[in-house]
Amino acid sequence: VQLQASGGGLVQTGDSLRLSCVSSSRIFSSAVMGWFRQAPGKEREFVGNIRWGHGRVYYADSVKGRFTISRDGAKNAMYLQMNSLTPEDTAVYYCAKALGFATAPPEFNNWGQGTQVTVSS
Repeated sequence: VQLQASGGGLVQTGDSLRLSCVSSSRIFSSAVMGWFRQAPGKEREFVGNIRWGHGRVYYADSVKGRFTISRDGAKNAMYLQMNSLTPEDTAVYYCAKALGFATAPPEFNNWGQGTQVTVSS
């Protein structure tokens, strides 16, 4: 399984951005897809996940109310809509796949290559 993340870029504080993650193969209903981010000098941080089968989402407190995860099963794609961005959201954003509910990086067994999001003040 290969995951391809895209959609990053340079935006200003308060702007929105939508990231995409496409899987090279079908995502089964038991899987959990997640978004992580990693800022320079910091550990990889959980952003949120979505349980593929029923679409239930779970977010980190730092993004709750601003970020929204959605999916398109027909396209094997997951999205991260990011609103009200701040410089603290600047990071490389990764998508990943786990076999069951997971929030920690070691629990995810497939990773995309990452896409850079930079928010200027």
